[in-house]
Amino acid sequence: MANSKYEYVKSFEAEDEVMPPNIIVVRVEGRDFERFSAVHEFEKPNDEKAVKLMNSCATSVLEEYPDIVFAYGYGHEYSFVFKKTSKFYQRRSSKILSLIVSFFSSVYATKWKDFFPHQELKYPPSFHSRIVCCAATEVLQTYLAWRQNDCHVRNQYNTCFWMLVGKGGKTEREAEDILKDAQKQDRNELLFQQFGINYKNGPEMFRQGSCIFKKKVEDIVKYSEDGTPVKRLRRKVIDINTKNIASRGFWNENPSLLEELGSFTQDVDKIKPDYIRSFLFENKLMPSTWIVIRIDGCHFHRFSEVHEFMKPNDEQALKLMNSCAVTVLEEFQDVNFSYGISDEYSFVLKKNSQLYQRRASEIVSAIVSFFTSAYVMKWREFFPDKELKYPPSFDGRAISYPSSKILQDYLAWRQVDCHINNQYNTCFWALVKAGKSKSQAQDYLKGTQALEKNELLRKEFGIDYDALPVMFRRGSSVFRTKANKAQTPENGASAEKLQTEIIVDFCNIIEHSFWEAYPSILDDRKPTNPEVHFGLI
Repeated sequence: MANSKYEYVKSFEAEDEVMPPNIIVVRVEGRDFERFSAVHEFEKPNDEKAVKLMNSCATSVLEEYPDIVFAYGYGHEYSFVFKKTSKFYQRRSSKILSLIVSFFSSVYATKWKDFFPHQELKYPPSFHSRIVCCAATEVLQTYLAWRQNDCHVRNQYNTCFWMLVGKGGKTEREAEDILKDAQKQDRNELLFQQFGINYKNGPEMFRQGSCIFKKKVEDIVKYSEDGTPVKRLRRKVIDINTKNIASRGFWNENPSLLEELGSFTQDVDKIKPDYIRSFLFENKLMPSTWIVIRIDGCHFHRFSEVHEFMKPNDEQALKLMNSCAVTVLEEFQDVNFSYGISDEYSFVLKKNSQLYQRRASEIVSAIVSFFTSAYVMKWREFFPDKELKYPPSFDGRAISYPSSKILQDYLAWRQVDCHINNQYNTCFWALVKAGKSKSQAQDYLKGTQALEKNELLRKEFGIDYDALPVMFRRGSSVFRTKANKAQTPENGASAEKLQTEIIVDFCNIIEHSFWEAYPSILDDRKPTNPEVHFGLI
């Protein structure tokens, strides 16, 4: 990032390292999935294809990240367990939880058609994620036992509930009343006596959940000259259902789990959810401060090369990012301004926002997840002739700024960074396209100032830097503003109503004149339903 007088704002970024020897668990859970499952008409109480999609996403996560050695999930939830010695992302909580939920969301949107070939994905799916710090192997064991017990309790209840509604003719309210205070045995008897269902014979995937882990297996890697197979031990991701994932019997018979996480010395007798919740890594952001969620593309240098983005700027790629930012503002009413450059976007929440009770993990994960899913879903709109070759992902963090002035300085810092990086990249790629190697171009530009770069572009390549598209030079601002809309009431008299719009523009946000022109950006009052307008490049 570029040096500027605004760099001081970085001091507000808090460290959130999960200290060793804590075992890191990332729990991913569907955001508003009751609505999502209703809109997409999932079968009740369990949709086998939806559960298999979740399992497939979890498998992809373990294949992508070697530090994750075990996962357990059911319904729309998955828990990912990192090996004890992991140094993934320097064990920074926000980076870890945001990257995992982003990749999971990306795979979910990418693989949707594999499991629902005849059903359209109607809006971007999104997930929350949080970190659980397991101070010892015994805490991890208790956590896993808690989640599997929750799977059983919820599945048994939901099976009873939807049988009463679907086949018993009860309303949802009547079903709730019948099941109120019903115990495990009562629910089993209800299923058997009224519907002839033996709960214990139901699919294991629904009753027990699914666990995914890496197991050492022998694979044939090649054949010798005489045709003899040459075998090597490799870690392979497997997906199984088992009655008790927290038992010594299951855990200790899998050497890879023992090696990476340690052994279970005794079985769990009693589960105390409140005890486990005390290990949740939670960070509530300070009240009455501006919240900024900054997301960055993960390994986007490689992503842009694989997908052959134009250098130094790909207009369609930037428009895709802007479109995703608009979608975020439409979804999250507390976000009233965002600023983006390249593969980065900063989202500003209102100073008095109470979104998710200002819990950093929930805000970051929801926005990163939603943005990622939107990116996947909108890809064809901006790249109709390019296949999305693998799931993109983003990481994110939350920063609190105590005053409007510091918030404005943060945004100015990002715009200064945009200008410096874009000017450098424009020169760099002009030199490379003219025949220099990348190392030669770097050496040529080393120590050059802004005026020298402008001169280089003008004299050597006939490029007027100031005439380049303003989106490249200034970045993109997506924000809410208020406008008067003409209306015609029933009596025919003309009237005007103040309405909120979402604008995409390429403004100079360093100058105070911008903030004076749009005072509503720093206004904490609740917006009305927005319309969207795009500025011209």
